[in-house]
Amino acid sequence: MSLIWKLLKKHISVPQFVGFFIANIIGMTIILLAVQFYYDIKAVYKSEDSLMKDNYIIINKKVGTINSITGSDNSFNESDIDELKSQPFVKKLGIFTPSAFKVTAGFDIDNSINFSTDMFFESVPNEFVDVDKDKWIFNNDARELPIVIPKSYLDLYNFGFAQSQNLPKLSEGVLEAIKIDITIKSGLDKISYKGNIAGFSNRLNTILVPEDFMQFANKEFAPERNVGISRVVLVVENPADDRITSFLQDNNYETDEEKLDASKTNYLLRIIVSVVLIVGVIISLLAFYILMLSIYLLVEKNNSKLENLLLIGYSSGKIALPYQILTILLNVMVVIIAFLLIIIIRRQYLNLFENFFPQMVTPSSYIALFIGFIILIFMSIINFMAIRGKIRSIGCKKS
Repeated sequence: MSLIWKLLKKHISVPQFVGFFIANIIGMTIILLAVQFYYDIKAVYKSEDSLMKDNYIIINKKVGTINSITGSDNSFNESDIDELKSQPFVKKLGIFTPSAFKVTAGFDIDNSINFSTDMFFESVPNEFVDVDKDKWIFNNDARELPIVIPKSYLDLYNFGFAQSQNLPKLSEGVLEAIKIDITIKSGLDKISYKGNIAGFSNRLNTILVPEDFMQFANKEFAPERNVGISRVVLVVENPADDRITSFLQDNNYETDEEKLDASKTNYLLRIIVSVVLIVGVIISLLAFYILMLSIYLLVEKNNSKLENLLLIGYSSGKIALPYQILTILLNVMVVIIAFLLIIIIRRQYLNLFENFFPQMVTPSSYIALFIGFIILIFMSIINFMAIRGKIRSIGCKKS
């Protein structure tokens, strides 16, 4: 083994290996940074609002003056829904179902905070609501009802009602821990439920309940009323598609531009991360090619000596081992240095994120390390196979 190491060190090309080392560090850093940055950005979106899936827009028909004066219906009919479903940019469509009954809600905390109000419910298919499924279950026997409320409602209480009434402010955690008294009025009868807040939404100006509750409640408490479809939620492939804006304008539909812009930003961000990731992969592949070329040149320089070693009884695996150890050491050093660079770079942009999104839950940086070692194992296996194959080919030529 020492003889093979002496041969390896004698003909090693330092500039070639330095070139591989630097290029691979750059490529690996770009790959790991792109992956880690994407997960960190997802955490920003999650802290902003995790209740609806990506690339969705909510649309409704515009309410005009004539609608207000005449009280005419501006809900979606079946032909409208079919037309929406047929649009090439629509991947999936969900219908908002409003409550057809009266609802009041309130809570009382230690007889110091007492709040009640009239409210309303809406539901969408459960697949559109990204809430823990264990929390999003309607239990009629236990009279428990999970709900999602707009974050703006909590802000109105904290910075409006509570401040004017000299009441303590409430955090999201406090509200999620308490039970809300919900009363449904059906004629002269009243039915009570205990509401559990399953989440808060910055992007939905409605109070969501599970779809199975809404179907049950409308049938049970207001069977005579036929509620129309006032809003629909669309999941689109590309929120930046110009056809979406043109379609909405042509059909006199409207949507929240801020939500549409957020979806566009999310989509464009994924494209940018994908491009950066591809660039990193290309650089890493080129660096990998440099390494393989350097190893092949080392083997060629020692061709005759390696043939003699094979003749005197050294196995191809034993001869290939020093070259394989060299490559794995280089690859391990690349991953470690790239990961350290990720930590330094990540610390800088996370400080910026936390200033703008103080409620952001920072994900672990181990995702980058995990991806790095997956790449390391993959590259090492290919290196091992290529080097051993090259040594074997020398033995075959000699025989």
